[in-house]
Amino acid sequence: MPTASKTKYIFVMGGVLSGLGKGIAVSSIGLLLKSRGYRVAAMKIDPYINVDAGTMNPTEHGEVFVTADGLETDQDIGNYERFLDTTLTRHHYMTTGQVYLSVIQRERALEYRGKCVEVVPHVPEEVIQRITTAARVSRAEIQLIEIGGTVGEYQNMLFLEAARMMHLRMPGRVQFVLVSYLPIPSQLGEMKTKPTQYAVRTLNSAGIQPDFILGRAAQPLDRPRKERLSINCNMHPADIISAPDVKNIYEIPLNFAKEKLAEKILLKFDLRSRTGDLHQWRRLVQVARDASRPVVRIGLVGKYFSTGKFTLADSYISVIEAIRHAAWANSRRVELTWLNAESYEQDPTALAELNGFDGIVVPGGFGSRGVEGKIKAIEHVRTKGIPFFGLCYGMQLAAVEYARHVLHWPDANTTEVNPKTSKPVIDLLPEQSALLREHHLGGSMRLGEYRCHLTPGTKTAAAYGQTATNERHRHRYEFQNRYLDRFTKAGMVIAGREAKRGLVEILELPKHPWFIGTQFHPELLSHPLRPHPLFVSFMKAADKRRLGRSSKNTTAARSGGRLRLTPQR
Repeated sequence: MPTASKTKYIFVMGGVLSGLGKGIAVSSIGLLLKSRGYRVAAMKIDPYINVDAGTMNPTEHGEVFVTADGLETDQDIGNYERFLDTTLTRHHYMTTGQVYLSVIQRERALEYRGKCVEVVPHVPEEVIQRITTAARVSRAEIQLIEIGGTVGEYQNMLFLEAARMMHLRMPGRVQFVLVSYLPIPSQLGEMKTKPTQYAVRTLNSAGIQPDFILGRAAQPLDRPRKERLSINCNMHPADIISAPDVKNIYEIPLNFAKEKLAEKILLKFDLRSRTGDLHQWRRLVQVARDASRPVVRIGLVGKYFSTGKFTLADSYISVIEAIRHAAWANSRRVELTWLNAESYEQDPTALAELNGFDGIVVPGGFGSRGVEGKIKAIEHVRTKGIPFFGLCYGMQLAAVEYARHVLHWPDANTTEVNPKTSKPVIDLLPEQSALLREHHLGGSMRLGEYRCHLTPGTKTAAAYGQTATNERHRHRYEFQNRYLDRFTKAGMVIAGREAKRGLVEILELPKHPWFIGTQFHPELLSHPLRPHPLFVSFMKAADKRRLGRSSKNTTAARSGGRLRLTPQR
């Protein structure tokens, strides 16, 4: 069994600018090393004072990912789990806030035995202790550590110092990878290495020499660029790895494999490759690339943010990836379209655009903006027989819609939107009321993995192929069981309930082609080689609708008719 005293460590840092894909680089390197037969784990260091990612705005920071043991983390933890097909814990995520909080708590408990507690060495020592603990918990033979931000920023200096100290104390067991950017100015038409040269010099000033540079650029790095970086960065040309833009992030490990990155890392660690099987991953990429496969059109009903469409997509990366995984598992391609829920509030005729989709997803969220538009969209797909998947808030709003239009309770709502509703079909969990009164907000939602019993004979149980499942949660509000009888008598089926408290976890309409809402977040457990069964089932239903729509289009064309869809938003 590997121990922290034998584990090898790889630090991955960014140069020049943020957003280069350090998390995907870590995930890809981890996948390659795992394919070579090694037990690999990955962790993320966020340089924020926030204790966890739960209090960060997802439109600025990206999706909040939840671990099985209930920590709200950065979205990169999700990337690690998807690529490595593993389960990580709270030990694999670290923030500046966590580190300083621990140091202060230890000082208050006299654990430093009266010493003057200083930023150096005590803060880096805490960082090192957390890194080695993560390696021990996961029994990792190789531990990857992503340091957020960019070298040269004040925020990550102490993490670089911890990495330097580990390199000094653990000869032959620590490597450094710099993910850096090589721009190609349009007016010059030439790839420039100077920004990366300065990034390496900045890293050198922190006492660190990179073992590898991953050169991010719009195009592959050529030999002259590698040689120039080699000379100016004191590195062998073979250690300059080309990392060009790709259409699909799942191609990145294969690009690194072409440059034998895993073999080079193992050689520097004086380790041998135990195996080398990437067959399943290559097959996945082949399916994803195949432009001949039919396209399933999925609409995601949300709300636009002022920072733009790109950031919105980044806020729901796990949902997007889960849909893609399911499409590939069904040998299909998928076309995703963001649909503005607020437009349905302003113009009900805009709902007609939903008819042009094969399936509709209403993802999780918070707040009242766009809620009435989402409810209108859910009513439309329910009555028109369009496959629907509601995730967390989407499931709750499906319950509200059903109460209003089937049970005829026009005032039905969630108390998150209307605290005075006479029919609070969705309300705070009892323990949440006390937490909110005390303003205890950070890390206080119902978080992490819970056991759910599935109802036999439902589409949900058929999709899982089992009687129970463990799923991850992140919510404060819950379906109110006192309304269960009215819902079930009206045709709604409770397809899943929490094992200990009997909380409603899954709603399903059995007579609908596919209408399921989950209180949990199934997208958090979808992996490319092991897609989530509910998303796979949803995609099958959507593909069945696609075939039906195609048949109608053919009939309309033969009869001289014309089928017109409302333009996408």
